[in-house]
Amino acid sequence: MILYGSSLSPFVRKVLVFAAEKGIALELKPTGLNAQDPEFLEASPFRKIPAFRDGDFTLADSSAIITYLDALNPDTNLIPTEAKAHAKAIWFEEFADTLLMSCGGKMFFNRIVSPLFLKRPGNAAMADEAEATEFPPLLDYLEGVIPESGFLVEDRLTLADIAVAAPFVNFAHLALDWRSARPKLAAYIDAILARPSFTQWAERETAFLEKARAA
Repeated sequence: MILYGSSLSPFVRKVLVFAAEKGIALELKPTGLNAQDPEFLEASPFRKIPAFRDGDFTLADSSAIITYLDALNPDTNLIPTEAKAHAKAIWFEEFADTLLMSCGGKMFFNRIVSPLFLKRPGNAAMADEAEATEFPPLLDYLEGVIPESGFLVEDRLTLADIAVAAPFVNFAHLALDWRSARPKLAAYIDAILARPSFTQWAERETAFLEKARAA
């Protein structure tokens, strides 16, 4: 099975971590949004990442890919089946995908992607506004909902934890100062990101960004 994209994308990272936690091997094929690889374009006609291939079966969308991967091995499901838990896990994924990643994307693109890889200044005002006004309420919400168990749903690792934690790797790359005022969230994120499924990618990304900055 092939995953097209870059782990610097929280959407790609989410799929990679989910697959690792399921014990499913994925080959990551580095792919940018302007890639012309015919196999990538077949899997993702609109050039969105991540894209996925399992033989002649293709998908493009992190949530769709994860749904497929979870169904391959339902005995170790990471998407709960009980109605309320299932809905809650989907809510947290949606929260992460549409709110947390949207806010984080404004900071990550304008402070790292644009200046470092596109070689043009990012929109500093947009990034600053996102950090000052959009980011704190999202963090405060999470600080208030972290259970004592350290997992968001069913007191075990699920898609909810993977989806919510995925953007925080990017926040670490940005060296954002949010932790001291939110100790529960900080401890929760530290525990989830310490899992090997996350560290293997976060460490590679850190080394890659350090090399790019030094070039």
